[in-house]
Amino acid sequence: MDMAPVRAGAAGERPAAGAVAAWFMVPLAGSALLGLLAGFIWGEVSPRAVLQEVGTGTAQLVNAETTAFIVADAWFCLISAVAGLITGLLGWRFLLAPRARRPAGAIRAACAAGLILGAVAGAFVMLWLGERIGLSGYDHHLAGSPNGTLFPASLSLGAKSALAFWPMATAIVILVGEWSGRRSQRVQDADGSSAGERSS
Repeated sequence: MDMAPVRAGAAGERPAAGAVAAWFMVPLAGSALLGLLAGFIWGEVSPRAVLQEVGTGTAQLVNAETTAFIVADAWFCLISAVAGLITGLLGWRFLLAPRARRPAGAIRAACAAGLILGAVAGAFVMLWLGERIGLSGYDHHLAGSPNGTLFPASLSLGAKSALAFWPMATAIVILVGEWSGRRSQRVQDADGSSAGERSS
């Protein structure tokens, strides 16, 4: 997300479709790549419930009151929220923040859409990769271990609503940045008007 396409020329020019697509793909691809890192972290730090083999291809929880599933979901929410803040802040700073030459309206809309949809993609990539970390070992134990063998369960996300944390955090950062940017612009315009009246 730290690399961005070349800006459109003048503010009044209508950007080419290729330029708009490029500005859309940059945050989308960046967020998806960040999802791989987030999924790896989630898969490594989340606890697993302990299972016991009771028959070929069948296992049961050793502790039915384990908190491993809740803690794993909590880790997913936390990592997703942090990732959402990162994509939102970087996206605002390098793609959407007001500059001397603001990107054209279509490009700004493409950047914002890329950030939000990229956040959705990043959350699903995070889920996909995290659930596959340790999955082969789980399948191996489940299929071939003798009865009584203890092994960790596979990682899974119980609360699917947690997938909304990443895009929600990104959207909040964009909205706050847009609001503060417009507020600063109004203050600057008011100061400029006051200075002009005093000079006249």
